[in-house]
Amino acid sequence: MINTGKLTAVLLLFMSVNAFSQDNYEIQVYSAPTMEKGNTIFELHSNFTFNGEKNIVEGVRPTYHALHETLEITHGITENFEVGFYLFTNYTNPYGYKVIGSHIRPRISVPEKWKWPVGVSLSTEFGYQRQEYSSDTWSVEIRPIIDKQFRNFYIAFNPTLGIGLKGTSHDHTPGFEPNLKTSYTFKKVALGLEYYGNIGQLDQVPGISEQNHALFIVADLYVDPKWEINVGPGFGLTKATDGFVFKLLVGRRITWKHS
Repeated sequence: MINTGKLTAVLLLFMSVNAFSQDNYEIQVYSAPTMEKGNTIFELHSNFTFNGEKNIVEGVRPTYHALHETLEITHGITENFEVGFYLFTNYTNPYGYKVIGSHIRPRISVPEKWKWPVGVSLSTEFGYQRQEYSSDTWSVEIRPIIDKQFRNFYIAFNPTLGIGLKGTSHDHTPGFEPNLKTSYTFKKVALGLEYYGNIGQLDQVPGISEQNHALFIVADLYVDPKWEINVGPGFGLTKATDGFVFKLLVGRRITWKHS
């Protein structure tokens, strides 16, 4: 039976804690499991926007030919709790290479002993980005994560809420940013689709053409349990979305040995 008291406590703990921006620093649909206790993963998220916004919009620099690179370090604190740290960087001609900001991300998952039929975890991400690259300089993201493995078929859903805390806009209404992933594993390669959306603030949802919707064709390479590799091209589905982005995620897991 589901322990609703524990679940309520988890939700309250994290819940107590959109304007225009360059959002391509971490293009990833989260899976539910957290990092194992005592383990750390170092990840480099890289992507290049071949076809994107060419003009400054609301004071935010264009995405056209922008190289986004993000260092992510995640450490498992307990069997179902982890903390992640991000450092965002950007290279766009003629502005040069810039450190954009950093975020911190605690995440807790439902323990396996509860025996839920699906994997569930909750992530909150909080931090700062420079105003030239995001009109919300301080923001928080609340990301529920639900996933399920059916033999070789995998599906994950992240119904994310993004909230601007400080910036050029004084409206703190949450924006809905759903992410979805499906994949099928063939031996050591999983081929799949990843969808990333941003429908805007919940109290003033714009028309479809003004929303952000992108679809990525991806491959996950299972060459070694210590390594995480995710790669593929992405295509904008509306005029408000960057038209063509290529991404590469490379991660390395480390188990720290104790005497």
